Amino acid sequence: MKAAGSLVAKEEFSIADALDGVLQYGKSFAAKFDETVEVVFKLGLDAKQSDLMIRGSVSLPHGSGKEVRVAVIADPSLHDDAKKAGAVVVGSDDLIADIKAGKMEFDICITTPSMMPKVAVLGKVLGPRGLMPNPKLGTVTSDVAAAVKDVMAGKMDYRLEKGGLIHGGVGKLSFTKEALMENVQSVYQALLSAKPSGAKGVYMQKFHLSTSQGPSFCINLKSMEL
Repeated sequence: MKAAGSLVAKEEFSIADALDGVLQYGKSFAAKFDETVEVVFKLGLDAKQSDLMIRGSVSLPHGSGKEVRVAVIADPSLHDDAKKAGAVVVGSDDLIADIKAGKMEFDICITTPSMMPKVAVLGKVLGPRGLMPNPKLGTVTSDVAAAVKDVMAGKMDYRLEKGGLIHGGVGKLSFTKEALMENVQSVYQALLSAKPSGAKGVYMQKFHLSTSQGPSFCINLKSMEL
């Protein structure tokens, strides 16, 4: 395994060696905070074609390591359950009014199908911040308590971006190699399962692993086969 400082950009690493490199970097050169371990996938998809657009979320077996503040907009009868599940901001019309006024002290917003007509007016406020509830992400649901618990446990939301790229955080440098491996595999398998029926050519093209500020490792895709 080469030292992080001598990595060759075009060299491919097995996922095991790449994780060793990421953790080696973390112990030797890391910043004073617990950096996020990130993945970037290059898929053979065109984000401009609606039938090839993929978006969703995947639960991470060992969580993301990120503290998440969850807001729930729901009928008052569901407020207690949402709070018990871990939501830090809970409300209905009052919360919608707060958000309209610019008060958004949360990282994820969950609502119910019945509240969506009212929540829809927040699109211009929440949309640009990536906070708008979406059924594909599991943030529009009748079981808000389960959704809150799922978010608190840790997951990675993904959406195809320009150039066929998908990126996200899969853990922290403080995680064990085994935990990071399982999280990465979960994301990889989720993306394979999300392959659109109309996709042609090579679907999974490139995969890189890095930390927020560290070197990037190009992964040999054969090493991801279970």
